[in-house]
Amino acid sequence: MTPALRWIIAADSVPYGQPRRTGCDRCTTPIGPSGPLRALSPAARCAGCGSRVGAPPLTVEFALILAVAAVAVAARPPIESIAFAWWAACALPLLFVDVAVHRLPDRLSYASAAGTLTLLGVQALVAGDAAPWWRALLAGLGAALFLATTTLVLGRRGFGLGDAKLALSAVALLGWLGWPAVVAGGLLTFGASALCGLALLVTRRIGWGGHLPFGPFLVLGTLGTLALTRL
Repeated sequence: MTPALRWIIAADSVPYGQPRRTGCDRCTTPIGPSGPLRALSPAARCAGCGSRVGAPPLTVEFALILAVAAVAVAARPPIESIAFAWWAACALPLLFVDVAVHRLPDRLSYASAAGTLTLLGVQALVAGDAAPWWRALLAGLGAALFLATTTLVLGRRGFGLGDAKLALSAVALLGWLGWPAVVAGGLLTFGASALCGLALLVTRRIGWGGHLPFGPFLVLGTLGTLALTRL
C-alpha cells in the first residue's frame, strides 16, 4: 500500500495550479506505476539520478503503521473499521502534501468525505440507528463551516478552504463516535498546533507572519482521538 501512497504524495506535492508530477524534477524519470519503482519504495529515490522524490524515506511507512494501529486499537465493527481505514488512506497523503506545499488537493478531500460518510451511512442502516450518522454529518459540516468562515473573514490569517474540506470528513468521523470525541479531537488538534507553532517561534524557525499547515495536526489529532476512545 505504501507505494500507492508515495505515488499520490509525489504526484500531488506541487504548487497550486500546476499539473500533477509525473516524473523526477531533475531527470524526468517516470515515478508512476509504469516507471521504475525505486521512487515509490521506502528509500524514496529516483531510479535515474538518485535524488529524493516525494516524502522523506520511511516517513510514509511509519505514518501508515500509526494509522493501522489507531484503527486496530479502536476495535470498531467491520464496516466502521473500513470507514476509518478509507479516511486514513485519503488523509495520510493529504498530511504529507500539506507539509510539502501547503495545500490540500480537492480530489483527496472530496474522496475522503464521500467515502467516509457513505460507509458510515451503510453502518447506520445495518445497525438500524441513524442518530450517529446525523451527528457525524452535523459535526463535520459545523467544523467545515467554522474553518471556512475564518478564511472568509480573516483571509490568509485564517484557516484555508482546504482545511475546511478536510475537516468535513475528519470531524464527521469523530462525530460518529460521539460529542466527547469531537471535543477531545479539537483539543488535541488545536493544542498540538499551538504548541508546535510556539516552539517554531521560540526557535525562530518561523516568524509571526509565517504559515503553519493545519492539515497534519487535524489528521494526527483525529487518529489520536480514534485510538484514545478505547483507552
